[in-house]
Amino acid sequence: MALDLTPTTTTRLAVPGRASALLRQMRRNALAVAGAVWLAVLVIACVAAPWLASYDPLTQDLTAVLQLPSPAHLLGTDGLGRDVLARLLFGGQDALLGAVEVVVIAAAIGLPLGVLAGFNGGWLDAVANRFSDLLFSLPAIVVLLAVAAVFGSSTLVSMAALGVLLSAAYIRLVRASTLAVRNELYVDAARVSGISRTRIVFGHVLPNVVGPLIVQSSLTLGVALLIQGGLGFLGLGPKPPAPNWGGMIADASAYLYQQAWLMVPTGLVLVLTILSVNLIGDALRDGDGRRQRYSLLLRAPATASAAPAARAESTPSTDAVLAVRDLHVTFGHGADATSVVRGIDFTVARGETVGLVGESGSGKTMTALAILGLLPYPGHVSDGEIVFCGENIAAYTERQLAGIRGKKVAMISQEPMLALDPSFSILTQLRAPLRRHRGLSRAESARAAEELLRQVGIPQPDRVLRSFPHQLSGGMAQRVAIAIALAGEPDLLIADEPTTALDVTVQAGILDLLRSLQDRTGMAVIFVTHDLGVVADICSRAVVMQQGRIVESASVTDLFSNPQHPYTRQLIAATPSLVELGGEYV
Repeated sequence: MALDLTPTTTTRLAVPGRASALLRQMRRNALAVAGAVWLAVLVIACVAAPWLASYDPLTQDLTAVLQLPSPAHLLGTDGLGRDVLARLLFGGQDALLGAVEVVVIAAAIGLPLGVLAGFNGGWLDAVANRFSDLLFSLPAIVVLLAVAAVFGSSTLVSMAALGVLLSAAYIRLVRASTLAVRNELYVDAARVSGISRTRIVFGHVLPNVVGPLIVQSSLTLGVALLIQGGLGFLGLGPKPPAPNWGGMIADASAYLYQQAWLMVPTGLVLVLTILSVNLIGDALRDGDGRRQRYSLLLRAPATASAAPAARAESTPSTDAVLAVRDLHVTFGHGADATSVVRGIDFTVARGETVGLVGESGSGKTMTALAILGLLPYPGHVSDGEIVFCGENIAAYTERQLAGIRGKKVAMISQEPMLALDPSFSILTQLRAPLRRHRGLSRAESARAAEELLRQVGIPQPDRVLRSFPHQLSGGMAQRVAIAIALAGEPDLLIADEPTTALDVTVQAGILDLLRSLQDRTGMAVIFVTHDLGVVADICSRAVVMQQGRIVESASVTDLFSNPQHPYTRQLIAATPSLVELGGEYV
């Protein structure tokens, strides 16, 4: 019997226009909106300076020097009686164009080199790395001074040179982002399906690069404005009397004790412009607040399915360590909210092992993470209670949750190598939770770490304590991860598919270990898995989840002998079991 995992309701992804999606992203961030308004006003004013300015930026009036703002001169006058507002607007033309020139040149060099280096590797990667190393080794200010000495005070040439120098940061950033994507399974799947390398780069690699690239560009734009201002301050910008922001700051510093106001307009405009660019960059990078892979695709609407009422639990325990009541987990807020866990209820008694069962995407792991208060942003518990040892921890603050994690509630992940830090020895990683949760001294924690490794079945604990994670097998690493979880002597252990990455014999050993540890300590265990064989082996009760809801909850015996829900029967039918061949079971 084939397992039908077809959703009950079809959904469709909507692809909005890029402009409207970007506007929605910006609108959610008030500071970014303010920055965008400021930048738009500044750009328009600088472009329209010949029509907006009431004075020629070069016209001097020695009868009106160093004046404060007035109806005649809205931002006052400088030491030669020139209108500050006019000089500010005309000087902004070169400043903004020069900064944009830097970003365009840096991105034009860094983006293709970084993508080619990260995606293809080999000699292209080596050449790109050496080129970026060379650029990083050059002192930027010295190079710019040399360029100014050779080509004169040309903003166009000096900013072009700066763009080449700053392209090294783009190369490194894009290369690192590409490397992070190149070996993903979805890229391999695209290769297998015959998609061309060009489409893979544009469809899979570049969308992951755009977010970091936006932030880098906003930073580069700010750096370009500052360096350009610094060159003007040193007299290496446009030659006087042509207006430029750096030169205006230099003029203002000469009259600092006579008229301090002269420093304010140019300095404030420069600060606000740089701040606005960075705020806009952060807003565009964060997208709609989900802080995930940069994409302009809307989230698919929630799948509506009327789940039948779950079978009532056979024997609700009066000694419940954990009681989950009408739990809802939602990602996002308002119109963009998507529910991934919907109104689930179950309890876990002391010394009991409850299995959370279901296919991938059924909400098992989100439920476990909600109990620990570790939901990824912007996931949150939108309704319901998580009552642990008599207290509703769903309302706990992060500081309160930190007080129970590891000490009262612990977790084992399905990837032991990801749970262990490759930079530290096993002793260091075991010693830290022992000292934190048990208050042991350094020597005592070392002895306790060795004892913990013996408890989890490691035969030579002294050797393992000196080892690093990469020196351990998968089964050994998982035993170490279990030891770390037990360091705080928790009342509840959440095991999120801890045997998935292990072979069958090692898996059996880990299950036996968990069973013996539970018998010894009396802790409650939530076992998250999609493997009903594991549920039958170690769990006393099972909670079956589908599309974020509980469809059945019963003892393991009842579940396998008399499943009530069609989805449960499909899961059981899809589980490898004994088959009859020629009168014998093999």
